[in-house]
Amino acid sequence: MSIGTISHVTFAKFGIFLYNSAIIKKYLFMSLSTEEVKKIAKLARVELTADEEKRHATTISTVLDFVYMLNEVDTEGVEPTAQVTGLEDVTREDVVKNSEIKKELLKQMPQVSAGLLKVPAVFGDSEDVI
Repeated sequence: MSIGTISHVTFAKFGIFLYNSAIIKKYLFMSLSTEEVKKIAKLARVELTADEEKRHATTISTVLDFVYMLNEVDTEGVEPTAQVTGLEDVTREDVVKNSEIKKELLKQMPQVSAGLLKVPAVFGDSEDVI
């Protein structure tokens, strides 16, 4: 079975099995604490229960351990690969054009200043609108 056919739930359960397995114990390198998970959740603005914090600490640690184990794979002579489909990006020159509907769009915005949309601040605890 390829990794593409494993659901994320199955993968997580398999990871927890490996995490608790005696065979894999020698490969354990990362261990996130629940405090670190709380910090990540706060930065992502995600609310987690205590059970979810504990579960995510274990699951994320397991994934990080898998990634760390990849460092031991011998890649000597393997050419770096960015993509394997052979598809190429189709690009065009970036040209600035006047938009005929800019004024109409700005009329629909809740707050506008100097011809720009005003939005709540993202960084910091400020409620200021920038």
